[in-house]
Amino acid sequence: MLQCYVRNVYEPPFQGENCPRLLYFGETDAAVDPSPRVMHSHDDFVEIILIRSGSCEYLIGSRWQDVHPGDLIVYNSGILHDEGCWAERGVSTFCLAISGLHPPGLRENALVPDGVSPVFACGEAFPELEQLCGIIRDALSSGGRSMEAYAQLLTEAFLARVLPLLSRTAEPAPEPESVLGARIKDYLDRHYAEEIGMPEIAEALHMSAPYLSHVFKSMCGYSPMKYLLRRRIGEAQTLLLTTDLSISEIGERVGYETTSYFSAQFTRYVGVSPKVYRKKQFSGQGGAS
Repeated sequence: MLQCYVRNVYEPPFQGENCPRLLYFGETDAAVDPSPRVMHSHDDFVEIILIRSGSCEYLIGSRWQDVHPGDLIVYNSGILHDEGCWAERGVSTFCLAISGLHPPGLRENALVPDGVSPVFACGEAFPELEQLCGIIRDALSSGGRSMEAYAQLLTEAFLARVLPLLSRTAEPAPEPESVLGARIKDYLDRHYAEEIGMPEIAEALHMSAPYLSHVFKSMCGYSPMKYLLRRRIGEAQTLLLTTDLSISEIGERVGYETTSYFSAQFTRYVGVSPKVYRKKQFSGQGGAS
């Protein structure tokens, strides 16, 4: 017989204002669902991505970062990220969206300081984390209030296993390569839903259009106009997943004058129409993130 005793006084890591709540769980597999989740951020929750297979680059903030199997990505609330590359590289992931996080010393809905790299190697903890995610998925798939409560408790167990990894392997986040590029990005993020082109952007930032485009593409890998398109499509995906707005209303909100043009652009970048995308996500054929 084996008996293992608890020798330390247990102090709950989640109490008071720090009370995590699982909002949704997602599983993505490029072989099953190639529809990418384009550039977006989350205002009021943390998203944790566990990379199960495949290697690629993710755009996080203004920098591309390499991710590999066994890596964990932590998107604090408000952090812009682009996951469009995973479908081309055979990347499969588990995703947990968690609200109610307020760890000591961090802002609300942040799991790591904003100044550290959000990519962490799980190491020997990876099989346990992958197994926990599988149990959470199965619990939620079975349905019912009791199984949702079970999934919430499993989420706390997942976080308790993850927290030591985040503190042990945290590294400073890379600085933007260009202060000017960061200024351009800030302008695009604030005005992406407006009807603007390169002449308006260049005039607002007091520089020539060719130079502006060169500086920005050197930093982000996208031209300013392609960046704007991905921002609009990513925000449209978020609205399709989180609101009951009509397709035409969503198109208007992200800067498209006509529904037909919005649908065409959305289909070009996501692979399916806005209507089909929304239906797939809520029928369990795709993982939200």
